[in-house]
Amino acid sequence: MNATDLRSASSLDTEYALTAEQITAFRRDGFILLPAVASPDEIAEFRPLIQNAVRSKFSEQDEHGTTRTYGKYFGQVTNVWQRDEALKPFVFARRFAGIAAALMGVRGVRLYHDQALFKPAGGPGTPWHQDHFYWPLDTVHSVTMWMPLVDAPRESGTMSFAAGSHRKGSLLDLSISEESHEQFEKLIAHESLAVVDYALKAGDATFHSGWTVHSAHANETPHMREVMTVIYFADGTRLMEPDSTYRRADLEAFHPGQRPGELAASPLNPLLFP
Repeated sequence: MNATDLRSASSLDTEYALTAEQITAFRRDGFILLPAVASPDEIAEFRPLIQNAVRSKFSEQDEHGTTRTYGKYFGQVTNVWQRDEALKPFVFARRFAGIAAALMGVRGVRLYHDQALFKPAGGPGTPWHQDHFYWPLDTVHSVTMWMPLVDAPRESGTMSFAAGSHRKGSLLDLSISEESHEQFEKLIAHESLAVVDYALKAGDATFHSGWTVHSAHANETPHMREVMTVIYFADGTRLMEPDSTYRRADLEAFHPGQRPGELAASPLNPLLFP
């Protein structure tokens, strides 16, 4: 069965209706919580497959060489859809991609990559950062879906967002670190940005812009915080000239064989919607 067959067979291709108020709130704040984006049955179907992908690769370097200094904050496995064909319906889901397109106000979206992010019991907080700092994408239209596979109270390590920070673009030339956390804390206070966080049920999801400043709490529970993320960008986006080692690494990893100035459309970036 090929990827198209898998997608057509998936219940995750059904629509999730957004209200005008939700779209307005996302564009104003740079993030939103949406309830029940995936059903309990859908989570039950895909959670064991994601767990297996994490278990098999948890301590290994990503095959694209993209493992960085995140290990102290969470276990990360990238592009699980390449590791298990049965995960394509989740990562390629039109429902999720359709939400991303509607929130950004674009006609089509492509996959940047997915990530399983598992924070173990006692895992420290994830410092404040901006995702787009790492991405060689010449667009403001990028968004990440962050979906827990288990119920996620705040104390398990859910996300915090600095409201409106996405409208300011690149704020600090810092990778994710204790220094980035300290400097963003100062910036958030100086700009009087409201900080918002949530408790989520399994299958709920937050969506946040690539430039939204965000962090995650420490996992103070005795359980693993199991989260699956999928990152989307607007179809038609071109690749920028990498201005850092991080963007150069991502260009090579997620746009193999492509050059700056080209449309970001490698085989790793399929069109997911429409």
